Amino acid sequence: MGTPIAGNLLKAGFPVVIWNRTREKAEEFARKLAKFDVKVGANPRETAEKADILITIVSDPPALEAVLWGQNGAMGGLRRDTTYIDSSTVSPALARKIAEACTERGVGFLDAPVTGGTWGAEKGELVFMVGGGKTVLERVKPALEAMGKHIFLLGPNGAGQTVKLAMNLILALQVDALAEALALVASAGVPGERLIEVLQSSMARAAVLDVKAPLMLKNEFPPSFPLRLMHKDMALALDLAKQHAISLPAAAAAYSTYDAVKKSSTDDPDYAAVARFWKKS
Repeated sequence: MGTPIAGNLLKAGFPVVIWNRTREKAEEFARKLAKFDVKVGANPRETAEKADILITIVSDPPALEAVLWGQNGAMGGLRRDTTYIDSSTVSPALARKIAEACTERGVGFLDAPVTGGTWGAEKGELVFMVGGGKTVLERVKPALEAMGKHIFLLGPNGAGQTVKLAMNLILALQVDALAEALALVASAGVPGERLIEVLQSSMARAAVLDVKAPLMLKNEFPPSFPLRLMHKDMALALDLAKQHAISLPAAAAAYSTYDAVKKSSTDDPDYAAVARFWKKS
């Protein structure tokens, strides 16, 4: 995700300093886009020191905490009156913890997780779900508009992460339901393609079918959004529900299915691979 996001910022005229935990990836990106104003930071702290707007997008809460507070962490490099945007998918509690740390440093903070996948990032059509202040958002809106097509301000810090977890929960349930339905028709001798035909012309149609149904029908799962990350997001959503004493029985049942497929997979498949749960070995 970071590669196309940085590329779109450069194409929009923003000078960019990049850092990646795999330095070779950052250096390769800088070589490919050498005609633009792109530099490679030595570590997260140095990168933050050089940025008026710092953007992070990493895989999970431990990775984000390591980038911010680990050795040469970015939090120590943030300058007063700059802005930090986190587009990772983490817990609302972690977003609020980051917001407090930023406030102490005089830094504006937005939790702004995204949806749209790698294809959305490449086209500059990401959707941002933002938690934070309106003034902070207006200050960095030109940068967000270089990366995305829709920007929703949803409430105070943590609100962006809350909505992202809820949205991913819906996607996980939709894909799990599709996998169950395909297993059902296949067991009755009806080709899955016929089910998809009907779904696409009915109230059960969902945009996710366009992307995930072909993968399930071919039983091929190149990762656009890896199952391990959806599994992580479902766990975060269920933990949030527990904090608020909300029962999510359908989500809990689907999580157990994703969990079983994750544990049995020897590759790193797309989350549509939940369909493997019903495949005979």
